[in-house]
Amino acid sequence: MDLLGKALLDFYKEQSKGPLRSHSSLGGVEEVPVSYFFRPFPTMPDIEQEALLQCRGSVLDIGCGAGSHCLYLQESGLDCTGLDNSPEGIQVATERGVLNTVCADILTFQSGKFDTLLLLMNGIGIAGSLEAFPKFLKHLKDLLQPGGQILMDSSDLIYMFDTDDDGGIWVPAEVAYYGEVRYKWEYSGKFGPEFPWLFLDLQTLSEQASSAGFEVEWIKNGPHFDYLARLTPIVK
Repeated sequence: MDLLGKALLDFYKEQSKGPLRSHSSLGGVEEVPVSYFFRPFPTMPDIEQEALLQCRGSVLDIGCGAGSHCLYLQESGLDCTGLDNSPEGIQVATERGVLNTVCADILTFQSGKFDTLLLLMNGIGIAGSLEAFPKFLKHLKDLLQPGGQILMDSSDLIYMFDTDDDGGIWVPAEVAYYGEVRYKWEYSGKFGPEFPWLFLDLQTLSEQASSAGFEVEWIKNGPHFDYLARLTPIVK
């Protein structure tokens, strides 16, 4: 049940059916303004603006949603493809004017190579878990042109957990890494299926990316434990 895609399409058609809410395994319920997915460049967070300015060549916007990032990149003269696994999200992006769209799961997508892979709005999360992250990085590397780059943002969720006197983090026993969270969407009186999402602290990202053959460059910090990083394959 693609409730996020449904909410995007309803908003675009001016037929919204109540609020969109995000339920997390951390115990929080957050109302997410659907208008946020339609924001123009001037109202995007500084990290997103910087990421878009850092894009070059052919761009694959992974998890493009309503297509706002793609539209800006197109207007800037870049060749951008918007990819999302939501048919309704892709419908919205296409109707808004995104020229190249693909409805697919990035984990199985294998068509073409790109100069920039863009994963914004905590796009790292698509990997699902820390255990799956190395395989995710390997797949992304296969989608890069020589000299290509991956631009991704994430948040360090350390601030959400208590620590002991020795600096240890109190996390639930069933969680392997504190940045692994499970979510489900609520919209129009319905609940969607639960899905995993990954948040990485910068040190863990650096360690994982280095092991996968990437050089990691920190680009910018956000206002609340978030950051933007660039990954480039190490040329041997």
